[in-house]
This record gives sequence, C-alpha cells and structure tokens, in this order.
Amino acid sequence: MAQTEHKLPYYEIPQQSGDYSAGTVASRMLDGLGFRYYWATEGLRPEDLNYKPGDSGRSSEETVDHIYGLSQFILNTLAVNIENQPDVKAMSFEEKRKQTLENIKTSSELLKNTTDLSKFDNDRFPFWNIINGPISDAIWHCGQLVLLRRASGNPYNSKASVFSGKVRE
Repeated sequence: MAQTEHKLPYYEIPQQSGDYSAGTVASRMLDGLGFRYYWATEGLRPEDLNYKPGDSGRSSEETVDHIYGLSQFILNTLAVNIENQPDVKAMSFEEKRKQTLENIKTSSELLKNTTDLSKFDNDRFPFWNIINGPISDAIWHCGQLVLLRRASGNPYNSKASVFSGKVRE
C-alpha cells in the first residue's frame, strides 16, 4: 500500500513557483489543500471511515464524500472540457481519495499559469467565491477529518508538516 500511496499526488507539496502571481498563489492554496487532504485521509481504516461523533454530524466517509464534491465543483468552475466523473456512491474510499487528489492537482495546474483569475468569473459568481467557498470549505473539512480520525483511535501522521509541505524524517 505504501508504494501506491507515493504514486498519488500530494505526498509532499510540489516545488513552489518562482513568482507570486494571482495564479501561482491560488494554485499554492490548492496544493496546501491537497497535502492536507492526502495526510488527513492516509491510512484511514473502515472503522475510521464509519466513525461519527454523534447523530447530527457527518461520519468520516461522509466528510470524504463532501470534499470529493467540493473538488469536483472547483474543477468544473476552472475547466472547460472535463470528463464526467463517477458518482461518489459508486466509488470505493480509495477511488474517491485518488480522484479527489487528482481533481485538486488538475485545478492547481490550471491556475498555475493564469495571470487573470477573473477569467473564471461566471454569470453566477466571481472567482473570489471559489476561494472563500469550496477551497476554504475543503480545508476546513480536512481539519475535521484529522479530528475524527484522532477520536476513532488513528491519529494523523505527525511527521507530515503542513508548514513545509514535507514529511519529516
């Protein structure tokens, strides 16, 4: 499994860009999300996925499903020609995790060379709403996954540094 894990995006955050443009900053926000999501979901067991703190909250798997939907929304806003993605209910946890990471990576790549983010504005909302909406929401939910996994007895890998985007030796 560890060998497969390293083939997924965001085991570590990619090398940063040499410049600070609107596109590279937005891209880096997604890279930070990808790293957090990778490590929040790495090594989740069935009992972790089923863990739910109470009747009114989401389970870890329901939270994973929500983040998958947010990653689809972000990608759909940025990309013109994307393939239809599978329904979350038809996917295994591993498939959802991989597709979410791929969606985040593709979205990051689309933003990296963009100089004018207003080109992603549409008739319903400006790009600003993507930042304070689904990107921020997905980061928020990654924190929830970390809390839920701790509560179910499977803590986050403390060697994964969100500050550096690297895994400490």
